Amino acid sequence: MLSLLPLLPLAPLAAPLAVLAVGAFVLSGCGAGGGLSAEQGQRKVAGRVFVVTGASSGLGRGVAVKLGGYGASVVLAARRGAVLEEVAAEVRAAGGQALVVVTDVSDPEAVRRLAEEAVERFGRIDVWVNNAGIGVIGRFEDVPVQDHVRVVDVNLKGVIYGSHAALRQFRVQGHGVLVNVGSVESRLPLPYQASYAATKHAILGLGNALRQELRLAGQTRIQVATVMPWGIDTPWWEVAGNYSGHSPRVRPMDGPEDTVDAVIHAAIWPRREVPVGWKTEGSLLAHQVMPVLVERMGADAYHGNVVSGPPAPDRVGAIYEPMEGVPTGVEGGVRARMAREDAGR
Repeated sequence: MLSLLPLLPLAPLAAPLAVLAVGAFVLSGCGAGGGLSAEQGQRKVAGRVFVVTGASSGLGRGVAVKLGGYGASVVLAARRGAVLEEVAAEVRAAGGQALVVVTDVSDPEAVRRLAEEAVERFGRIDVWVNNAGIGVIGRFEDVPVQDHVRVVDVNLKGVIYGSHAALRQFRVQGHGVLVNVGSVESRLPLPYQASYAATKHAILGLGNALRQELRLAGQTRIQVATVMPWGIDTPWWEVAGNYSGHSPRVRPMDGPEDTVDAVIHAAIWPRREVPVGWKTEGSLLAHQVMPVLVERMGADAYHGNVVSGPPAPDRVGAIYEPMEGVPTGVEGGVRARMAREDAGR
């Protein structure tokens, strides 16, 4: 969910990298495939059962509500029960069905119960979206080691637990789609987010390994896709742990709409990897050609973003417990906050 290479136009190799970006954009069909029309949504999504983790805000909330508009049955999982009830009301108002299951994805028993309650209520699970995730920003050794471990517990172990529960059910019913939310950092790591980058690399590896297991087992009706967005404006930035000494920021940042569409598109037409948007496509293609240079450019650009923010005290964020008074919508207001900070200088 994080971004890099925002300063490509200033780099000496901007022209060849721009060509690579355009080529990736054209060859990929814009990467994620775009949103569904209302007719497609009703035809492809209506009546299907989706489990969405991290559904209380940000990308997960956006996916859940949009699925509701297409007539899906959505099982909403996150730690904040009261907020999930608000999301459930939105899903129902949009035309879907909703079930709230308060879940901490770092707890394997809680994830197992999530799958059981979904099947008990709706009879099956058609799509499982592993979206829940946290992060910590700061120089690696400045971040308490237990915070790094917590990122692994939620981002990687949570995806392992969710994938395990989903695939067991998919094998019983003979079909299903597992959608894991990775990041551009699944391939291009950033400094100051080392444990986050490590988990996103691992999520991509997990998904691709599972695809091969399913192929070898002849399970052609069970699919796995990894969605890899650019940095998106969600509440993630406002609740991440932060030991950088500066207010979290990154430019350029995408809105969440394209990634919401990409997740739903991947659920209907799953592909091995789903980069979202031309910035992700171009960055990943450039990285294949010039990995060392592209990683250095991305690191330099993100470092500039980090140190340009106003001073901020250390915080643990919501990595252990939910925070009060933080955004719970789909969009996080990060771009608006950065504009206010810049205007006040």
